[in-house]
Amino acid sequence: MPYALDEAGRPLFLISSMAVHTQNLATDARASLFVAEPDWSGDPLAAGRVTLMGVVRAVPKDALAGARAAYLARHANAAYWVDFEDFAFHRLEVADLYFVGGFAAMDWIDGAIYGAAGVDPLADVAAGILEHMNKDHADALIVFARVLGGAPDAEAATMVAVDRLGFRLRIRTAGRLHGARIPFPTEVTSADDARRVLIAMLEDARARA
Repeated sequence: MPYALDEAGRPLFLISSMAVHTQNLATDARASLFVAEPDWSGDPLAAGRVTLMGVVRAVPKDALAGARAAYLARHANAAYWVDFEDFAFHRLEVADLYFVGGFAAMDWIDGAIYGAAGVDPLADVAAGILEHMNKDHADALIVFARVLGGAPDAEAATMVAVDRLGFRLRIRTAGRLHGARIPFPTEVTSADDARRVLIAMLEDARARA
């Protein structure tokens, strides 16, 4: 389902009253939205994904302008049907989330905690960091896996997630795939910060290898 997020991180949907899912929501408003990260490793089980659960309600009149702006900023083509009479904005009131961060990383998250969280400063640049590291610095990722990821026999490593506090590797050793979360020594807030910190971490890891 195409979605956008409002200022509180609630998923917004533009759906038609003629759609079966809209009719189902009118009968039972409970719903979930499954969101998955791009798969950088070739194995979908290594990608991060989250299921947001709650109830879907029509967006209140006093929030329609904000919902419309947020949705059209994400889905510009929706401008062609946003004003059709049978279409209306709805949002998922998030009660619980189930997060899977790749291999052996999963947990429940309370909806109130999710609602109070801020957007990670690397959210808009994370995909570029992952692509760059996996394409151009495969050797560095193996060093990280062997020295910092607890996998001294690592044969290959793929960076599958990155945020302000660290990154996650998918590590392949002989006959085994597993994951490791590696924290940054300091919080990073931009792509340039991430580059500087990763270079410093690599120099330190190579010195310790």
